[in-house]
Amino acid sequence: MGGKRKMFIYGGIIGLIAAILMKMGNPGNMGICVACFYRDIAGAVGLHRAEVVQYIRPEIIGFIFGAFIISIVKRDFKSRGGSSTLIRFFLGFFLVIGALVFLGCPLRMILRLANGDLNAIIGLVGYLVGIFIGIQFLKKGYTLGRSIEQNKISGYIVPTMAVVLLIFLVIKPAFIFFSTEGPGSMKAPVILSLVLGMVVGAVLQRSRICTAGGFRDAMLIKDYHFLWGIIGIFIVNLIANLILNFDSFHIGFADQPVAHSNHLWNFLSMTLAGLCSVLLGGCPVRQTILASEGDTDAGVTILGVIVGAAFSHNFDLASSPKGATPNGKIAVIIGIVFVLILAYGIIKNNNKIKSQNKEVIKNA
Repeated sequence: MGGKRKMFIYGGIIGLIAAILMKMGNPGNMGICVACFYRDIAGAVGLHRAEVVQYIRPEIIGFIFGAFIISIVKRDFKSRGGSSTLIRFFLGFFLVIGALVFLGCPLRMILRLANGDLNAIIGLVGYLVGIFIGIQFLKKGYTLGRSIEQNKISGYIVPTMAVVLLIFLVIKPAFIFFSTEGPGSMKAPVILSLVLGMVVGAVLQRSRICTAGGFRDAMLIKDYHFLWGIIGIFIVNLIANLILNFDSFHIGFADQPVAHSNHLWNFLSMTLAGLCSVLLGGCPVRQTILASEGDTDAGVTILGVIVGAAFSHNFDLASSPKGATPNGKIAVIIGIVFVLILAYGIIKNNNKIKSQNKEVIKNA
């Protein structure tokens, strides 16, 4: 019971901070959204030119700093990688395409639901279906292989990138773009966002909370440990919203901030996100924390997320409150087909290698 209570508290801290960030200026139902924040950063550095979503989000910098510092203190930091790196890039790429068609990462999906957005229920069902499909691949032998120890300097690249982003955020050079309207212009104070982001990063590093991992373990091995963290996020964020953000709280499908009610595409886009998250071994927020503690494979996954976010806005894949775009719908279908074929191919190859190894041992 102690472990469950601890995970609930960890999740509750994240839920509370998300509500505070929304109260202090972040977009509606978007106290925290890892996919949206990386999308904003991609726009700020010029990878896309959608003027309403360009801002170096200090929360992401805080996540990285918090997880990096606590991993050093607790001796969890270790440079590692080399586990199907290119495949991870494309899984991250398609994961964020799904998230931006839905208009939110899996964490924001939970936060949207906690503020009354019933569209998030459709997304949640899709996410669970994607995780369930991913579990079937895991049962049949899907794996991206083991990571190995890397040159120590490689583990510091992501934290160094966060430092560079912080410098850009502070000095605001002419080649960095900042939105003057739209979601990108809605932001909590920089110092508050950075500090609270560091708290979230530290909590996530210690707790290992992951939306995909929580639901996967509950379905696959009936282990509800991480699920209690997700429950903590939802319940505390719900209570905090009723206290801090009551004016914006309303239950329904219509008129929800930065959301749409295209139910089929909310479902399918999050199916893609759930499937990619399971095949990667973690949702976007988990990948960010892993990258912060030296995992270069997770770092490449984050690069895939950033490139995919830029691609989504450069080619009109990302949804708007008006709904999913034609290009976005096509991209989701392509993503699902691609990822299914990829996973099947990996299983087939892994099983072939196992058979060959058994044959070698038999003939030895």
